[in-house]
Amino acid sequence: MAVEFAKKGWNVIGTVRGNHRTLLHDLAEEYEGQIEIEKLDVNDYEQLASLHQKISGRTLDMLFVNSGTTNNEQTPIGKVSKEAFVEVMITNALSPMHVIETLQDLVSPDGLIGVMSSGQGSITNNNTALREVYRGSKAALNMFMRSFAVRQSETKRAFVLMAPGWVRTELGGPDAHLTIKESVPNLVNVLLDQKDKPGIAYLDYLGRSVPW
Repeated sequence: MAVEFAKKGWNVIGTVRGNHRTLLHDLAEEYEGQIEIEKLDVNDYEQLASLHQKISGRTLDMLFVNSGTTNNEQTPIGKVSKEAFVEVMITNALSPMHVIETLQDLVSPDGLIGVMSSGQGSITNNNTALREVYRGSKAALNMFMRSFAVRQSETKRAFVLMAPGWVRTELGGPDAHLTIKESVPNLVNVLLDQKDKPGIAYLDYLGRSVPW
């Protein structure tokens, strides 16, 4: 997503966990002056507060939060441990909202606030079960984001829950239908198209509405 925005002339502040070198560092060198890197683990709220302080005074046209983890997808909810449940729910639902609540004051009054959801967060479309905690965490994220948008319904801001499709990532696995290159450029275009459309939308990577 960082490189797609950079290609379109945007300046990007991207965050990484830890101190190891990532692909984002390579991109920052390739797009010198357009991509900045800051450190953030979304589950570390002290780091989040430090990030807010560091970039305060700047205005963001778009804030997009991408955070996700999962447990064993075969485990039914009644057999999931408390530890696994808490880890997935905090990383996928609570912490992304902490990021949004903390940084939203830096977003322009007519900017966009988005978060990476999933088609598996759709209650209507759940016809296969599996990944029950993951599904529940993304459905919770959708609800929390909707509540956040309602609280800002008098603003001109756009709020977007993105369902990127089943993508071949570490989380999506090798059997996923889409490559990153097939999903992400479209996803970025959808976000840009929504920027001037106040209110909340739950969309897939082709801009189609996903049922809640």
